[in-house]
Amino acid sequence: MAKCAFLGLGVMGYPMAGHMTKAGHEVTVYNRTAAKADSWVGEFGGKMAATPREAAEGAEFVMACVGNDDDLRAICLGEDGAFAGMGEGAVFVDHTTVSSMVTRELWEVAKDNGFGFVDAPVSGGQAGAENGQLVVMCGGDQGDYDAAEPVIDAYAKMCKRLGDSGAGQLCKMVNQICIAGLVQGLSEGLAFAEKAGIDGRAVVEVIGGGAAGSWQMVNRYETMLDDKFEHGFAVDWMRKDLGICLATGNEIGASLPVTALVDQFYKDVQKMGGGRWDTSALIKRLKAFG
Repeated sequence: MAKCAFLGLGVMGYPMAGHMTKAGHEVTVYNRTAAKADSWVGEFGGKMAATPREAAEGAEFVMACVGNDDDLRAICLGEDGAFAGMGEGAVFVDHTTVSSMVTRELWEVAKDNGFGFVDAPVSGGQAGAENGQLVVMCGGDQGDYDAAEPVIDAYAKMCKRLGDSGAGQLCKMVNQICIAGLVQGLSEGLAFAEKAGIDGRAVVEVIGGGAAGSWQMVNRYETMLDDKFEHGFAVDWMRKDLGICLATGNEIGASLPVTALVDQFYKDVQKMGGGRWDTSALIKRLKAFG
């Protein structure tokens, strides 16, 4: 069992850190809103810290799950940042979905200071975090990954190293690119069924076990048909992720025409007031615009 810190107690980080305590790890948490950290300690035990540096002091592993590149830099760098409190041989594990550029930047700073950095974005959403069934995609030095994997296992159903620093973030980009196209296709199919006058639930019962089947279909078709989108991964966060995908695509010369189109569709959903709706709200856009 390890001495750990967890930085960021949002819808993902809160249950992930909880699974670490259940697995027997000693966990100190930090959250920008201290009341959330206090609530977590009340539920799971452990300790809370006033700054990322304080949380990281003496920790063998420091996990993070925050919002974006700037948020990650803010908790890592500076006088009160986690890096200032980390000792030689410790490992920082970043579960935030960020650019591979900031990942490599922070990996270099970590190496210069004698500790490891593993980029480890996750897939599985809030339900996966709460059930400890996340898929974790990792990049970084093999030794750092090998050390961190047993700790990550507390909330993962699968964890795999894809390559050097940044490889985990690149894998997450592939994940989001695939999801964008899948959700748009599912939205079009269900909207088509409704226009054609056939029962969408019956349609999914027939096609869900065949070549058209997907996680999105199994887990989202009912709420899509019921016009319920107050759950899951928010449109605002998906647009952030797709922005990273499109920028990286431009950098490496990868064509992403469907991703670019679906990103604009999500922009329409935001204009409809759906920034916090689940990503499956693409069907709501279709119905609104005919």
